[in-house]
Amino acid sequence: MATALAEAGADVVIAARKKDRCIGLATKLGGLNIRALPVACDVSKAEDCQRLVDITIKELGRLDILVNNAGISWVADALDFPMDKWQRVIDLNLTGTFQLSQMAARVMKEHGGGKIVNMASIGGFRGDFPENANSIAYAASKGAVMAMTKDLAVKWAPYGIIVNAICPGWFPTSLNDQHLKEMAGKLLPRIPLGRYGGDEDLKGLIVFLASAASDYITGECVVVDGGKTALT
Repeated sequence: MATALAEAGADVVIAARKKDRCIGLATKLGGLNIRALPVACDVSKAEDCQRLVDITIKELGRLDILVNNAGISWVADALDFPMDKWQRVIDLNLTGTFQLSQMAARVMKEHGGGKIVNMASIGGFRGDFPENANSIAYAASKGAVMAMTKDLAVKWAPYGIIVNAICPGWFPTSLNDQHLKEMAGKLLPRIPLGRYGGDEDLKGLIVFLASAASDYITGECVVVDGGKTALT
């Protein structure tokens, strides 16, 4: 998504807990004649979120687009789900998304508006068998992100702040790559397009939601799942 926005001409601030991951991508994107800044940030920490906003304003002068893409999961039986892991997932996926959105929105309000895109999941729409997805905290956090997206869209509309969410289906990531390989025989037949999602499948949508093309779309949760939820 950072690559897509940079290719569309946006300066980008790339944030993650491990700054080394950001530096490599920032260096690569710098070749597109845009500014790409790497910043270390744990969105579950308020001080990190505020520093991220402050650095963006200091270095780029504006904050027009926020993509809330940080997230974690924890796999455990719902009957024995450890409460410390529940809190960690909620703190990052839900609370972190809200507090960074709040800080960014304060700046966007002063500049006449902006675009916020939250990363939710089709897992927030309905339940699933434990062998497919066994993280009640992740599902709960993503369902809450969708509700929050809709409510913030209404509350911040008077300030010109557009808030939408993307709800991916099965996309291999560092969190689930091995699981998806092991479950391919069961999961892929339930995806009409017959494959998992990839990086290219999010590029067009993030540019659309971050641009003026979506100025009359707010409070929406856009599903990108190869048709999986069309079957259920």
